[in-house]
Amino acid sequence: MLAIGRGLMGRPTLLLLDEPSMGLAPRLVAALFEVIVSLRAGGVTMLLVEQNAHAALSIADRGYVLETGRITLEGPGPELLGAEAVRAAYLGIQKERA
Repeated sequence: MLAIGRGLMGRPTLLLLDEPSMGLAPRLVAALFEVIVSLRAGGVTMLLVEQNAHAALSIADRGYVLETGRITLEGPGPELLGAEAVRAAYLGIQKERA
């Protein structure tokens, strides 16, 4: 949180965030993503690298899924969040069988 604050002191137009939620308690993760959404609404462009796929894709305008250093999927965040491959591989949600 301190690092993000320090980064904002220069009034950037682009903010690079690498795993900002790592090691944070769930309540702090929720608060952090609220701040990220607020910053985006204020005109700050962000490049967010995050393993919490659900949180990141739910707020992303555009998302990229990397596997072994290669982009395997890309598209609007909410669309990727609903993609079967993403749901199974990163969110642990399997398709229900009929």
